[in-house]
Amino acid sequence: MSEKIFDDDFFQKLNTLKLSLNMRLNQGMSGARKSGAKGTSVEFSDFREYMLGDDIRRIDWNAYGRMDKLFIKQFMEEKEGIYHIFLDTSKSMDYGEPKKSRLAMQLAGAISYLVLNNLDRVYVTRVQENSLSEGKGLSGRNSYKRILAELGQVSFDGKTTLNRSIMSRNIKGRGCSVIISDFLDPAGIEPLLRYLKYKKQQIVLIQVLAREEVTIDKEGSLNLIDSETGDIVRVTVNRRMIETYNEQLEKHRHQLSLLAKRYEAGYIEAVADESIDKVLFTGMQSAGFVVAK
Repeated sequence: MSEKIFDDDFFQKLNTLKLSLNMRLNQGMSGARKSGAKGTSVEFSDFREYMLGDDIRRIDWNAYGRMDKLFIKQFMEEKEGIYHIFLDTSKSMDYGEPKKSRLAMQLAGAISYLVLNNLDRVYVTRVQENSLSEGKGLSGRNSYKRILAELGQVSFDGKTTLNRSIMSRNIKGRGCSVIISDFLDPAGIEPLLRYLKYKKQQIVLIQVLAREEVTIDKEGSLNLIDSETGDIVRVTVNRRMIETYNEQLEKHRHQLSLLAKRYEAGYIEAVADESIDKVLFTGMQSAGFVVAK
């Protein structure tokens, strides 16, 4: 899909936001976020006793005057945040008017921009039918054009297999994993949530559904075609059927919300015909994933 996914003035709005990564980091290159490791930044962390070979310039002479012992000042080392964006590129994401895929790509692009703007590192990975198309870890604002170019060429095809695909990624170190999907995988997602939690990830689930999946406005006999398998089911759409469908959709969303709480993940709902501004400035801010600068 080769198209421009943002308006020209959108980046000015993005510059008023930043991502909230609520964890100490212990790996990664030097960056702008606080790490659990001790380093040489300007933010004081703690004292420890002087040991032979320590830099004498870090001795706290005031503490020596009070306690007659040599102590070294320790400072908080700054590390880059590591973000993994998993973009569901199965065929079901290419449904709706407008298509779910467009908003999904906008979200992947916007989050990537915020990551790079904070001097963090981002991996944009496409998830499709038991496999991953793993993106290279990118950092620095100049990398954003490459991400936009790659997103512009994404094709949506195949089946949804979120668990097997994402769990095949060997994630190293703490960070944040964002999954953008309709989450219409019959297998559910609890195994991958358990895996990401084990990998010490802050998890964010962004569910994108088409307006046609949220609001049914047709009645009568219809042929429903599964976009991923091609299976055809003939149904009669009436008021009772619509009520049953809405109940099942609400149950599905509620179960996702409960899973998110169980694994301390963020859960954000979005509909494909909503503007990216609304999703960012309402949904994602309300969930605490982004905050105003």
